[in-house]
Amino acid sequence: MQMASAVTFRARLLGWAARRFAGKSGSMSFAGTLSMLSDSSLFPLFRNGLDPVAEIGALREQSPVSRLPVPLGIRAWLVTGYEPVRAVLGSTDGFSNDFGRFAARIGLEAGQQPGGLGMADPPMHTRLRRMIMPEFTMHRLARLQPRIEAIVADRLDAMSRTAGPVDLWQEFALPVPALTICELLGVPYADRELVQRVSTARFDLGDGAYAPLDAINESRAYLRDLVADQRRKPGDGLIGSLIRDHGDELDDQELAGLADGVLTGGLETSASMLALGALVLMTQPELAEPLRAGGPADALVEELLRYLTVVQVAFPRFAVRDLEVAGVPIRAGDVVMCSLSAADRDEVLGPGMDQIDAGRRTSRSHLAFGHGLHRCVGAELARMELRIAYPALVRRFPAMRPAIDPASLPMRRASIVFGLESLPVTLD
Repeated sequence: MQMASAVTFRARLLGWAARRFAGKSGSMSFAGTLSMLSDSSLFPLFRNGLDPVAEIGALREQSPVSRLPVPLGIRAWLVTGYEPVRAVLGSTDGFSNDFGRFAARIGLEAGQQPGGLGMADPPMHTRLRRMIMPEFTMHRLARLQPRIEAIVADRLDAMSRTAGPVDLWQEFALPVPALTICELLGVPYADRELVQRVSTARFDLGDGAYAPLDAINESRAYLRDLVADQRRKPGDGLIGSLIRDHGDELDDQELAGLADGVLTGGLETSASMLALGALVLMTQPELAEPLRAGGPADALVEELLRYLTVVQVAFPRFAVRDLEVAGVPIRAGDVVMCSLSAADRDEVLGPGMDQIDAGRRTSRSHLAFGHGLHRCVGAELARMELRIAYPALVRRFPAMRPAIDPASLPMRRASIVFGLESLPVTLD
């Protein structure tokens, strides 16, 4: 989500810039500049419980396009209204995702640029997406359904054997998508703990700019080695399939970037949705009753995706010409950040958007997977995981409840992917 996104621009930008500019004589270090971000620049990543902070809703009602103060002399804008966000994400002639347009302005070299689908424009984006999309059609994903069901059942069995409270995040929400993505990519079983760890660390700015950078570098290095191994002996997963079908068209860096995008977009995002959705079902048990009775999960999954919108901001867009968004002038070269969490609470979609309504007609209009050319390629895989996992969880443990006050649960404070640090639950 992205599984709205497959790459974390903000984490990479802050990390690279911190290393490049920290300690430069004659100027304030970038590490020092980061101290100004907590209130003025990172507030779109803050939450009040499960809700976006009130300030972002007030900003959306006041002005759906507003200046976002960031360092390095960058002119940045935050878009919070549903229709303006769709307009920006759907624009192929006014905005670019090509990070190369921006990198030179902050002193990044070619080798430091993130690459991948999320930071590419056509024709490169078209070429790479064409190669990877066949693996994410419902027909191809259907082969994973029995494996996902087996993973879910195995984790539920493991939880049932645990005495005392169980950490639902560590024992269920994280392993289910981790094992699924590793299965999809063809990651050896012995390496799956490493994959889980670096996927989680890359999204969190709470420990400063260096932690996400180190996690990203570790992930990319691991995947480059895995690609090199599979060049010699292609496996049964996505990496092996791409090598067999497109090996002559992709170099190792591109292939590792595609794999990294799938990993980034499909692990932490789905894990956060599983944990937070389970919390909602425990605290609003009436929502779980239809699932326990054997009802379909589709409508509830879509409404939970909208309500939680765990990918809080979309990939940055770079204006390629002077234009307007919702009547606000944007200059060529400006950076535009779209708040998906704010847009999905916009009452242009209907009344009561801060509450969950599984029968809401507009639920599927949500932007949790992004929109337009860069909409998440793994959206259907995420839906499949959630539709399998939620009913299985509430049927197996119908009396499950938080083991501590939900208001005391440790939430990530400034993470591009919103989520919990842990979710201790009592099963019976």
